[in-house]
Amino acid sequence: MNVTISDDCIACGACESICDAVFSIEDKAVVDASAVAANEDGVKEAAESCPVSAIIVE
Repeated sequence: MNVTISDDCIACGACESICDAVFSIEDKAVVDASAVAANEDGVKEAAESCPVSAIIVE
C-alpha cells in the first residue's frame, strides 16, 4: 500500500487523530511509510475521513 498526501491538505489533524502511528501534522500531513503496512485499517479510515480527500491510497 502506497500512501501520499496531496497539496490539498489543510493540516486539520483528522488523520493524525485517527492513526497517529502513520500520520503526523507539520505544514501538512506527513506519512511514516514504515508504519503503513502494520496500520492499513487506520490508514483507510483516515483517508475516508479526510475532509478534503488529500490522502491518496494506492
